[in-house]
Amino acid sequence: MRNPILTPKTETEARIANLQGRLAQAGLDAALITHHVNLFYYSGTSQSGHLFVPTEGEPLLMIRKSLDRACAESPLTQILELRSLKTLPEALEDHGFAAGSLKSLGLELDVLPFNLYGNYAGLFQKSTLVDVSPALKQQRMRKSAWEIERLRASAAVLDAVFAEMPSWLREGMTELDLAALFEAGLRRRGYGGGLKMRTFNQNFFMGNAHCGVSAAVPSFFDGPVGGSGTGPANNPQGAGWNRLAKNEAIYVDYGCVVDGYTTDETRMFCIGEMPAKLRTAYETALAIEAAILDKVRPGTIWEDLYLLALDKAEQAGLSEHFMGMGRDRVRFVGHGVGLELDEMPVFAKGLKQELEPGMVFALEPKFVFPEGAVGIENTHLVTESGVETLTRADTDIVCVE
Repeated sequence: MRNPILTPKTETEARIANLQGRLAQAGLDAALITHHVNLFYYSGTSQSGHLFVPTEGEPLLMIRKSLDRACAESPLTQILELRSLKTLPEALEDHGFAAGSLKSLGLELDVLPFNLYGNYAGLFQKSTLVDVSPALKQQRMRKSAWEIERLRASAAVLDAVFAEMPSWLREGMTELDLAALFEAGLRRRGYGGGLKMRTFNQNFFMGNAHCGVSAAVPSFFDGPVGGSGTGPANNPQGAGWNRLAKNEAIYVDYGCVVDGYTTDETRMFCIGEMPAKLRTAYETALAIEAAILDKVRPGTIWEDLYLLALDKAEQAGLSEHFMGMGRDRVRFVGHGVGLELDEMPVFAKGLKQELEPGMVFALEPKFVFPEGAVGIENTHLVTESGVETLTRADTDIVCVE
């Protein structure tokens, strides 16, 4: 058993200072952070509570449960217990921040439930409540050196488990059997469990493991490959009861969270021979990945990378199968990763922001056909001069007898 990795004080201090600068620029007096992902980012703990960040001065972490654990995990100096939301204004006033003096207060309105928003509106009747979520997302999309090391550790776990995959493949085993082996490999190496998704109702378990036609089954999940899962309830996507068969594409796409940080990787396998049509499509996916990575550097426009991928798919005569089929195709080719699976940047039409050093993204050119899916996915870091690939498992299609 290894000791847990705690967020250094230098990290939280830098993050709080950055946020305070953004609050001042937006003309806000403070932000009240409640969403557990943001709470962890700024305080170093995911315990239930509130983090009050004034534009100037020390932040105040108020914990409902568990105070003892929050104190052990967070490097912040002001931490107190707050059992009832009704006492929040009193706690702030005791620390020099009377609720009535806050003219404007930032909240995470992209994820805050409406009823809870009403409670805060009642507590801060003299304050204008403003959505601070865009500022938080923009800050989090550039990773620090410490965060990048966490991402490297996560990528190494995925690579190690993919290296074990060929030894597990057996004709007749179910996708669920294969998924269980893969997921156990992740857990043994420190996967904390539970990929975080920002987007409403985009619950995601751990990943996809499919053979043949099951990879073409669409789902609610905003990705090129869905899968039936075990049925329509709970998480109706991912591995299901389909059995692995010879000469079909085995598609394995998993995320891994280590010390809170997420990487994403897809590799292809088969028992016997990969069908020629799917092998050709996979080679096209590799070519699209290479073409995009050749363009990745600070200043590159997000949209341009997506348009490049579309052009390459069309040139190959595969545009109707790129990133899904028919009405179930998705309209992106890459997404940011970090504490959540769906961070910025996003490579999609209409997004004209520029890449910056420290951004980390998963690039996933994929093709879906009625008989199966193929594609590649790696997690990459934007550097000062270009790009570094963090996930490094062999990209060749692995076929076993």
